[in-house]
Amino acid sequence: MSAPADLVALMPFAEATGVVLDSADADRVVGHLDWAENRCTAGGALHGGALITLADSVGAVCAFLGLPPGAGTATTSTSTQLMRAVHDGTVTATARPLHRGRTQVVVQTELRDADGRLVAVTVQVQAVLAAS
Repeated sequence: MSAPADLVALMPFAEATGVVLDSADADRVVGHLDWAENRCTAGGALHGGALITLADSVGAVCAFLGLPPGAGTATTSTSTQLMRAVHDGTVTATARPLHRGRTQVVVQTELRDADGRLVAVTVQVQAVLAAS
């Protein structure tokens, strides 16, 4: 199993935007993103795109870690419900698989603020791509 830092390094966009993986296995992946002014809207709230990047990245790692050897994934759909703004601190993402099938993986990722309040929930579907 790869170290969390090695897994995020496979996703240059996630790495460039500040996503950090804290722990990762096939049943649960945890990562975080710190509030920073350059990740915000004009009102000082963490941008929804930054939150979705965190959720998508952590969820993708969760999908990837449960694949058969040599297989890959590609996101086929994603849905995010944003529930509260984040004006400071750290957002923590926790991803868990809802379904692992032969052709697709469904992952749910919860985002929580530093006080443990729910910020967003993302459900993504990843196609399982056979090894070449």
